[in-house]
Amino acid sequence: MHQTTNEARMFRDSARRVRIGDLALNAAQIGTGPPVLLLHGFPDSLRLWEAVAPRITAAGFQVIAPDLRGFGESDAPVGRREYAIDRLLGDLTGLLRTLQVQGPVHVVGHDWGAVLAWCLAMSRPDLVRSSVVISVGHPREYGLAGLEQKRKGLYTIGWQFSGFAERWLTRHDCAQLRHWLRQHPDAASCVRDLARPGRLTAGLNWYRANLLPMLLRSWPQCPVPTLGIWSSADHCLAEDQMQRSSRRMDAPWRHERIEDAGHWLPLEQPGRVASLAVEWFNAAG
Repeated sequence: MHQTTNEARMFRDSARRVRIGDLALNAAQIGTGPPVLLLHGFPDSLRLWEAVAPRITAAGFQVIAPDLRGFGESDAPVGRREYAIDRLLGDLTGLLRTLQVQGPVHVVGHDWGAVLAWCLAMSRPDLVRSSVVISVGHPREYGLAGLEQKRKGLYTIGWQFSGFAERWLTRHDCAQLRHWLRQHPDAASCVRDLARPGRLTAGLNWYRANLLPMLLRSWPQCPVPTLGIWSSADHCLAEDQMQRSSRRMDAPWRHERIEDAGHWLPLEQPGRVASLAVEWFNAAG
């Protein structure tokens, strides 16, 4: 599968505003065939999938990729409660309903998008045919992970403090934010996006609304076939929380380790991500 600049541009240009109740999401939709829902994380947008989506559509699938609430060109409601996991899941089910997507979808999620993929598969398995989770394992295993994950995830504790975190991340021309984004292939665009009024707080509200509730919630076994992808140089996530997600499965599971790649696999290795995803979709039927 060969991705071209023109195909990436077609993916971007397909984006349009989709109203879901009081919220408007910006979403791209290209291709024909079985539907695939692509979910980005912090601090990205649907641009994360520009090199992945055309490869998936070339394999005979339809791709739907939203800017999740608070990111990209989608609305960013004020208040941390607006970013609670149940509202985020409502956005996804509302989007699929509004776009009249037929049948269950394959889901690919990265970072917080992976968390959403897990939660959608566990709460609405009727909507999910198969799932590919990148970087983040089952929420329960994330909470139980060892010292390496505790060390790598310390920043999520600091980001809980409203006002303080925003000042710390943006002082000295966003020095701390740029450091956290050191593995991101397009960090400058992320910084520009987050510099828009209210956008950094909106992104941090994903952590503030969900980190503790996600860790404390009683999660069921996952009934949807799931492929977990983790990269050896990820500075945010340790491997054990992905490996041990096998214990939370009531459906086929596979763990794929990619060497010498950082946290943003869809940007660093889009061909590998797309080929693994398509292989998994085809196996799931």
